[in-house]
Amino acid sequence: MPVNILITFIIGSILGWIVIQFTRPPTHLRGLILGCCAAGNLGNLLLIIIPAVCKEKGSPFGNSGACYTYGLAYASLSMAIGAIYLWSYVYNIVRISSRSSKDTGGKDFSISKSSRESSISDLGNRTEPLLSSKEFGVTEDDIDHYALPRTLSEGKAEVAVADHLGIKQRFAMLFKKLNLKSLFAPSTIGALVGFAIGIVPQIRKSLIGDEAPLRVIQDTASLLGEGAIPTLTLIIGGNLLKGLKGSGMQKSIILGIVLARYIALPLTGMLIVKGAIRLGFVHSDPLYQFVLLLQFALPPAMNIGTITQLFGAGESECSVIMLWTYALASISLTFWSTFFMWLVV
Repeated sequence: MPVNILITFIIGSILGWIVIQFTRPPTHLRGLILGCCAAGNLGNLLLIIIPAVCKEKGSPFGNSGACYTYGLAYASLSMAIGAIYLWSYVYNIVRISSRSSKDTGGKDFSISKSSRESSISDLGNRTEPLLSSKEFGVTEDDIDHYALPRTLSEGKAEVAVADHLGIKQRFAMLFKKLNLKSLFAPSTIGALVGFAIGIVPQIRKSLIGDEAPLRVIQDTASLLGEGAIPTLTLIIGGNLLKGLKGSGMQKSIILGIVLARYIALPLTGMLIVKGAIRLGFVHSDPLYQFVLLLQFALPPAMNIGTITQLFGAGESECSVIMLWTYALASISLTFWSTFFMWLVV
């Protein structure tokens, strides 16, 4: 599952890059587009869809009790892994994109290739001297005295050294730009704590179970977790309400993100998961395969809106994107959930 979620981020980033190449958005929106195409809402929707499918009468996944238990575990694991990827990858992409747009002042200083070639050709065609030797009485013996020093070979060596050092400097700058503190966001810390409790048997037996001495901690965490789902729903509604006001963004950007998340990504994920099953990397559990497939068909993560608010880059545009993607999510998720259930059962 961690590899599968990582693949969704990688393929989504590639699709986002394609959307950027076709739509040519402003600099401050490029990180937002990559994040919306890469990160899906793994937590909230999986915690709603999986229990609903398992508790339905005549569920294709068998016993409702076992289906709910395993489905909730799969959904929780997806949410934890997705939070780590989101705050380590999308957070830094949006941050770097917002910084680059602020550094350039929102302007595009790129020069077209034709203008550069024409300038170079004009300079190459000019052969007239800047100063005439006849006007200033310079003899042939004094030419070497007045000639400018030629450092062509030295310039080439300096450029080679600069290129060689540039590779190391780029890696150093990349690690400096990555904010490793964002990896320890509250959701990431919660995921790591959950992994530690589940892996260490002594801690698990003392916290989880009816006979656990510290089961009050589990009951408290469960109570808070149940309240988090409607809270996230309210946050989604608040962010979508901003999208109703509009922001005048390009319709092609919204269309590109919708096509990437709801058509290209699920089709690609279906090929990847079926190929992994064919090669024996995934065991023959229909519910587990359904969860893996569904991870490719989810709308963008709502935490992307929080990230854009942190850096003040593309807040209104993010609200519009979320409005349209979540408005179409009901149709897309209904279709892909039905198709994936038919595919795995």
